[in-house]
Amino acid sequence: MKLTRRCASFALVFFSAVRLLAADGLTSFDVAKLRNVGSAVIAPDGSRIAYTLVVPRGPTTETDGPAWVELHVLGRDGVSHPFVTGEVNVSAVRWTRDGRSISFLAKRGKDEFRGLYSISAEGGEAGRLISHTADIDAYSWSPDGKRVAFLAADESPKKRRELEKKGFNQQVYEESAPASRVWIASIGWQEAKPRLFSEVSGSGSEIEWAPTGGSLSVAIAPTSLIDDWYMRRKITVIDAESGKVAAKIDNPGKLGSIAWSPDGKSLAFLSAADLHDPSAGRLMVAPASGGAARDVLPGYEGNVAQIAWRDADTIVFLGAEGVQSAVGEVRRDGSARRTLLPAGGPVFFTLDLARDGSVVLVGQSPEHLSEVFLWTQREGKPRRLTTSNPWLASKRLAPQEVVRFQAKDGLALEGLLIHPLDEKKGEKYPLILAVHGGPESHYSNGWLTSYADPGQIAAARGFGVFYPNYRGSTVRGVAFSKMGQGDPAGKEFDDLVDAVDHMIGTGLVDRAKVGITGGSYGGYATAWCSTKYSDRFAAGVMFVGISDLVSKAGTTDISQEKYLVHARHWPWEDWNRMLERSPITHAGQSHTPMLILGGKDDPRVHPSQSLAFYRYVKLSGKAPVRLVLYPGEGHGNRFSAHRLDYNLRMLQWFEHYLKGAGGQPPGYELEYEQGE
Repeated sequence: MKLTRRCASFALVFFSAVRLLAADGLTSFDVAKLRNVGSAVIAPDGSRIAYTLVVPRGPTTETDGPAWVELHVLGRDGVSHPFVTGEVNVSAVRWTRDGRSISFLAKRGKDEFRGLYSISAEGGEAGRLISHTADIDAYSWSPDGKRVAFLAADESPKKRRELEKKGFNQQVYEESAPASRVWIASIGWQEAKPRLFSEVSGSGSEIEWAPTGGSLSVAIAPTSLIDDWYMRRKITVIDAESGKVAAKIDNPGKLGSIAWSPDGKSLAFLSAADLHDPSAGRLMVAPASGGAARDVLPGYEGNVAQIAWRDADTIVFLGAEGVQSAVGEVRRDGSARRTLLPAGGPVFFTLDLARDGSVVLVGQSPEHLSEVFLWTQREGKPRRLTTSNPWLASKRLAPQEVVRFQAKDGLALEGLLIHPLDEKKGEKYPLILAVHGGPESHYSNGWLTSYADPGQIAAARGFGVFYPNYRGSTVRGVAFSKMGQGDPAGKEFDDLVDAVDHMIGTGLVDRAKVGITGGSYGGYATAWCSTKYSDRFAAGVMFVGISDLVSKAGTTDISQEKYLVHARHWPWEDWNRMLERSPITHAGQSHTPMLILGGKDDPRVHPSQSLAFYRYVKLSGKAPVRLVLYPGEGHGNRFSAHRLDYNLRMLQWFEHYLKGAGGQPPGYELEYEQGE
């Protein structure tokens, strides 16, 4: 793309600096090619590990689109072997019960919908086991390996398909979305013909076949709407032969993963503590026959992320604890608990167990993205098995450290600081405050650089980057995660200002050169701090962010979730309070230069949030503002070109207003080819 005369001068400086750093610190173009492990499962006998590798498309060298997802296998020789690679999107990878094959979901060749495939553990060509008249969403093998239960929508009626071809393709809002139904198919020498369990109403997810073979567990929501998925899913146990509902478990609030005990008597699952708990981070156990669920880790000041049964009485769990992770185990009745892998070292996100006790984990560190780790009883700590980005070894990365500070009200908080690369003692540096979304989320002491997180790219350009876990984050138990409820933009965002003050107090940060960025709820924080606290922030980059709480409640696809675990009030109960806590109310006083970006098809935070904020800031005339919308993107960018564009624009904005001349915005056209 040719540069306009208006932006050529800045672009020449900007991209020349990028080229100079190409063999030194990390650049936007480096981030665009980063690969990472998505998931990993270990064979029943522990001999092999199947994992998915996320491979981004080249933004200027390939047809644009989301990243590819490949299937690789770590063999007995310890070497990683490619199994299903190239232009593929593999998901839901599982080992068959006998460990001889690996199954997965994919849409391959001329497939119209996503189907179930399998491939021999020795390699070869994958074969299709089940195709359907709609995408298969999830599946589970029967203990004998002869049947598969899966979730998928019904086929569209013939009459409807014919009408759609004639142009009658209207969508009846929130009513025409198809439910995900429960099906069972026998696996034989020819492709299976599925049977629908018609007695199960609602929309299913998280399907698991009991190890004893007689039952299925399915998470059922009243509809397929995302709000129902978040807040109204309940565990239903189904008879695997008749399809009739055998039992129901009334889990409180949000629901996570579900796992059967090896004896088929109990279900362990991740759940919210109550309807207002923002995260499904409590480890619950309930009888499979129905009845009350029990929290077997009461008072746990962390967030359980993954579970697996070691035996009929013992559950292994992976938990996020502060900015670290830990692995522990607990008895089915909660009577005994012990730590297996204490917090510290790599941060782990998933785990899977083999019969011999071997544990495969996916984890990351400040030096690398997610990779496969193996932990056996013979080894004291997990051993890293994959290196997805060997070229990272040639890059200099800035130091990353855990920082602890106090809010003005005395609450102890922590965050993560990436120092400026080549930091000189006694010098002050510009700071970018990166705010996570949710707010039921958190930052861990792992890899903190992506298309939307400035991280090591900004550090290579002389910025400090601070990632605070403000109150409301899911790292320190239920009570901490509820601290921001009913008080939007209150103490939760005051914590952000306190974080900046702490960093200034260390002597590292230039008070006049502080920027802020974040997406979703982090975008809300960015808009709030750039208006209400405009005197504290010299630049803001808001991504899919909230600017008007009143209209947000009426345009989002998660209005129930917003009410139950965030606002705790409906707009009509206090219109004025919602307006007071909306950045648009304070737009007229803002003098913080604002870059606003978002997906043009975002159902979570409607694009009108960005449009209104842009218009109000522009009409006030006190601050430079720019709005960038990405066609075809929802709540976050999936396409490679849009990701690179976002990253370049974010860095350009902070360079211009925290290190450059400031004033009018830099030119809006960019060059996307990396120089030599």
